[in-house]
Amino acid sequence: MAWGWGAGAHVGGADEGGVWIGCQQSAHWCGSGPCHRLPLRLQDNEVAALQPPVGNPYPRRELTHSTARPWRADDILANPPRLPDPQPYPGAPHHGSYLHFQPARPTSGPTHTHTHQDYQPVLHLVALNSPQPGGMRGIRGADFQCFQQARAVGLAGTFRAFLSSRLQDLYSVVRRADRTGVPVVNLRDEVLFPSWEALFSGSEGQLKPGARIFSFDGRDVLQHPAWPQKSVWHGSDPGGRRLTDSYCETWRTEAAAATGQASSLLAGRLLGQNAASCHNAFIVLCVENSFMTSFSK
Repeated sequence: MAWGWGAGAHVGGADEGGVWIGCQQSAHWCGSGPCHRLPLRLQDNEVAALQPPVGNPYPRRELTHSTARPWRADDILANPPRLPDPQPYPGAPHHGSYLHFQPARPTSGPTHTHTHQDYQPVLHLVALNSPQPGGMRGIRGADFQCFQQARAVGLAGTFRAFLSSRLQDLYSVVRRADRTGVPVVNLRDEVLFPSWEALFSGSEGQLKPGARIFSFDGRDVLQHPAWPQKSVWHGSDPGGRRLTDSYCETWRTEAAAATGQASSLLAGRLLGQNAASCHNAFIVLCVENSFMTSFSK
């Protein structure tokens, strides 16, 4: 028996009381139960009210097409963008391309003019801008100060602290390929040692007569009163190997009872063997750990 709407044989039949729901043969609900009359009153057009709407209720939207000329790679080739010329660090001469550029953010404090000879490979040895006690928050804290102060004056190389520590010997701070044949110079490119390896040749890092060491802000640490004690921390033996009982507990303490290996610059040596209290505030040097060509700078 087919299901359907209707009254008698008419589908969708209705009267004033509502709609009859049942089979085609009588106005009865053709199921397992008795016939029922649903109290539903349809509006003016009963059949239309029950039919789905005609047409698509979601009309297709026409896509608009841009009239702009499409991008072409030839446009870039024909009209390349012009970039502003980089400005060299104030005071730097315009020779070659081996220049240090001014940092993006200006920093407070004095700055120093730094120059290079054209295409000459060198490693810079520079002092931090203030003396430091033995507690420098470890080797990473000392390295970070070197990095930060080098960037502040436009030096783009990687500078590491001139210190031995628990996991490194001073000798290994510089890249192996640059330990021979590359002079070690100060901030003004005055030669201090013919090479990094020569510093550890057994003379306790004897400096050339009249050699000067400058801080990142351009002061001579041997002459300036900001460094009342003219000694430099290193924590190493003359060959640049770490001394585990004399590096201020990996440069983390400034306790008076702890000791760190230091050297007097008044004697003209960087690797003199003097065990000093970590409470002292001495010079801390930073060395450029590899030669950077003009292309990488």
